[in-house]
Amino acid sequence: MNGDPSTAERLRALHHTRPGAAPLVLPGPWDAATARVFEEAGFPALATPSAGIAAALGHADGHTPADEMFAAVARIVRAVSVPVTADLEDGYGLPAKELVARVLETGAAGLNLEDSARGTRRLRDPREHAERIAAVREEAGRALFVNARVDTYLHGGTAEEAAERARLYVAAGADCVFPILAPAAELPRLRAAGVEGPLNFLARPGDPPHAELGRLGATRITFGHGLHARTLDAVAELARRLLAG
Repeated sequence: MNGDPSTAERLRALHHTRPGAAPLVLPGPWDAATARVFEEAGFPALATPSAGIAAALGHADGHTPADEMFAAVARIVRAVSVPVTADLEDGYGLPAKELVARVLETGAAGLNLEDSARGTRRLRDPREHAERIAAVREEAGRALFVNARVDTYLHGGTAEEAAERARLYVAAGADCVFPILAPAAELPRLRAAGVEGPLNFLARPGDPPHAELGRLGATRITFGHGLHARTLDAVAELARRLLAG
């Protein structure tokens, strides 16, 4: 699947051909073994979490060297036959041409690009980030599905501010926008503020069922590092039982 545009088109189609407008649910594998488990369960595509991969590789979130992240994504892609989209944080400072080339080398069908500057606690200028998305889109053509992560809520912003960024990123060529940490109740406000096309929602414990999230406006549901964290909780419980004999 190395650089195969048809894989990205399969992923793109999954966002637009959803029976009854049910959201596309994409679990996040952090290694080849979990990727196989999710594929065997019947999921049509997967979305790697950068934080989960970082933890699996022994790094703090946001501190995985680019080479290690690309290698991990490539191993996951090789392990399955379904499309895989990769969370690549802010793109590791790589120019669009190199970033696209390296993503295609992994065989991934898409990528997340966030608008927080790596290693800082600040948002990038939205027009500057829109230009970066446009450059990635021009370089990749249709060969990659681009999910533009909007970090407004991470920094205490409003739905209106998130929607303004989302509209810019869609206009620049993003296939999907991802207002991370947006509460479920904000989804209708984002739609009313002009956020069109596929919208990624980060699901956390206590959120409404997936079908309700779809009715509120979510197109796609991902979990960030949440599934990895829940798995570690299960391993910790197993460890306690083993220790107890």
